[in-house]
Amino acid sequence: MLLLAAAFLVAYAWPVIDPGLEPDLYNVLQALSWTIWLAFTLDFAIRIYLSDHRVAYALRNWYDVILVLIPMFRTLRLLRLFSLVRLLNRSTIGHSVIEKTSVYVTGAAVLMIFLSAVTVLDAERDAPGANITGFGDALWWSIVTAATVGYGDLYPVTLEGRLVAVLLMIMGVGLMGVVTAAVASWFLKGVAHSPESAR
Repeated sequence: MLLLAAAFLVAYAWPVIDPGLEPDLYNVLQALSWTIWLAFTLDFAIRIYLSDHRVAYALRNWYDVILVLIPMFRTLRLLRLFSLVRLLNRSTIGHSVIEKTSVYVTGAAVLMIFLSAVTVLDAERDAPGANITGFGDALWWSIVTAATVGYGDLYPVTLEGRLVAVLLMIMGVGLMGVVTAAVASWFLKGVAHSPESAR
């Protein structure tokens, strides 16, 4: 399912970033996107069927129900890509908690910013009065919003774009907290191992 999510990312993001695609390629990517959405729907249906307590399982996985029943929110299936960050967390890139946290947070931040940029561009590009009309603008807006800077030079005007902004701000505040904690922990570790503290 992780490979399908990655393929969905390509199929969804490519036409959004490059609206001048050949019609044939665009149709292939759209067909791929809907096929993958159908695969996710079948996966969820099978998981519910195999569950002993189907209603409880569906309530516990309410976000899956929404994502399957409302294709408008199919872009949120890209959140499965955060499993890639979990794989990085288990890798041997870093052995300490600080190093693993740094890898995890960096991967999550990059995915969050990219996905938010693509989603807001998809929602905003053709809206009346929109000022986020290119991928560069969307990426800048996403970085500024995630960092909770909020210059106000670019902003969403559609309901979907504003919902993306709210989610991005909430996740951005959380990520900033994790980054601050990781940096503080790194400094404390350095102080604890310094020659002065050993005396």
